[in-house]
Amino acid sequence: MRKSIIVAALAGLLGLIPLTAKSQLSVSYYSSNLSKIGLAYDFTPRFWSEVRLYADTDISNITPELVLCFNLASKEFHRIYLGFGGNVNYLNGFVMPVGVQFTPFEKFGRFSLHIEFEPSLDLVSETVIIQASWGVRYRFLRQE
Repeated sequence: MRKSIIVAALAGLLGLIPLTAKSQLSVSYYSSNLSKIGLAYDFTPRFWSEVRLYADTDISNITPELVLCFNLASKEFHRIYLGFGGNVNYLNGFVMPVGVQFTPFEKFGRFSLHIEFEPSLDLVSETVIIQASWGVRYRFLRQE
């Protein structure tokens, strides 16, 4: 049952990635006690989604997380975002990431740093997990 949910979530995200001239794909890494790697897709300058995998687990506990984010403020060298999503397998529940992403070096515009605060509600154990992380992101295509 869980595997079918994971496959459906990943297939749903892949169905949302029609590559157009204005699309933005990026990869990211989140460093914390619950480290994650992610693949993101920007639908518009305001909305983007990301599939994240918890990296510090064994193969049977790989936990995918799917989030949809909204950029609250976007400037030339930073953006502040808020999101909502869910995860399944080792953790099962809802997440709400809040973060800031900034590009510290103008010459390296494809690289950015991010800081994120993410409360998670695990429905199985009925606990709230507070995650805080920092990380890096790399964009494959430049914004127009």
